[in-house]
Amino acid sequence: MDALLWSVMALLMSPSHAFTITPSPLPSSRRSASQLASTAEATEYDIVKVDLADGRDYPIYIGAGYNQEEASTLLRSHVQGSRVLIITNERIAPMYLEKYTNLFHSDHTKVDTLVLPDGEQYKSMEIMGKILDKALEVGLDRKCTFVALGGGVIGDMVGFASAIYQRGVNFIQIPTTVMAMVDSSVGGKTGVNHPLGKNMVGAFHQPQCVFIDTDTLKSLPDRELCSGISEIIKYGLIRDAEFFEWQEGHMEDLLKRDADALRFAIKRSCENKAAVVKADEKEAGLRATLNLGHTFGHAIENGSGYGTWLHGEAVAIGTAMAATMSARMGWIDQDLVDRIYTILKKANLPVELPVDSPMNRQTFLKLMSVDKKVENGNLRLILLKGPLGNCVFTGDFDEAAMIETIDEFVAKCVEDRRPIISSVE
Repeated sequence: MDALLWSVMALLMSPSHAFTITPSPLPSSRRSASQLASTAEATEYDIVKVDLADGRDYPIYIGAGYNQEEASTLLRSHVQGSRVLIITNERIAPMYLEKYTNLFHSDHTKVDTLVLPDGEQYKSMEIMGKILDKALEVGLDRKCTFVALGGGVIGDMVGFASAIYQRGVNFIQIPTTVMAMVDSSVGGKTGVNHPLGKNMVGAFHQPQCVFIDTDTLKSLPDRELCSGISEIIKYGLIRDAEFFEWQEGHMEDLLKRDADALRFAIKRSCENKAAVVKADEKEAGLRATLNLGHTFGHAIENGSGYGTWLHGEAVAIGTAMAATMSARMGWIDQDLVDRIYTILKKANLPVELPVDSPMNRQTFLKLMSVDKKVENGNLRLILLKGPLGNCVFTGDFDEAAMIETIDEFVAKCVEDRRPIISSVE
């Protein structure tokens, strides 16, 4: 990284410029890239710092329509060696692979690429192994950089591959979905699914940077946009009441892909995520609260067959279940439950299982019993408790309330599967 870029980065990432949970105005404050690129049309963008120990801090760049020179300068500043491997999927490759190959390429940097199949059902050891195969085939060494170009599935697999290739190489996250921008690309959780559980094989491995260009969301299908919004809603529920209230008044703007609204929501979500990761990088306690609705949701994803539900859709149902269970125990009032259901529905997210769902009580309990938050055989859940913006991570809950909640949500499914017995005269 050249001296000028270091000086600008040092200023922008100093403690005085670190994230704050104080509500940001809309539109949010922005930094100019004019010092980083010799162009008259430099992009303005935000930087959220992920503050970690041992000098592993890294920036999240949040902008739109970066010009080629400044984007190349930013990205290549985080490449330490002379080899880059960009991994993406079949859907993203036609739209963005050539662009990012050109951004990373230079006289001193060779870029290789790999295109994988798209979908949660391909988030497996077998498909992740293709990344390792490619790295070995083209002779990448420990100074190489892997680049994850895509959504959460690509980001998780590439991150895991970079964690284990030659015992660890650098990687960069370039998320192209709301889900990846606000959650999975930040914080270093990487991994793949196992037939017995979601994300059960993986590692903590932090990226060198996260580069977000919100222009990529213009090509995002509506269903995936809504799926990502479920994670935005989560931050308001567990720790940022003012953000939740902002969402209640701006959900239509998010669904319309209003540029300022999206940028504000992504930045605010990243600030919340960075704050939690700083306090609890390896998920000893606090970071687990980011999994509100995920224990129920992961069971739904697995039990229904990976790929049936988008992650955020399953989490939305799981969030509705967590809210219902919390209210059943008297931990939150019905008004908050109603607000949660209302905002999820407004975001075009599901709040119940369809009648043809294969889920039942036994399936839920079996899959939840192997959740990563189980400790010494005891299931622990993230539940809402108290006023908006508060939650608990606990194993001290009313099990009967959990069972009753599961039974309530699967009742229609079970009823639909009952055989119809016709009477014979």
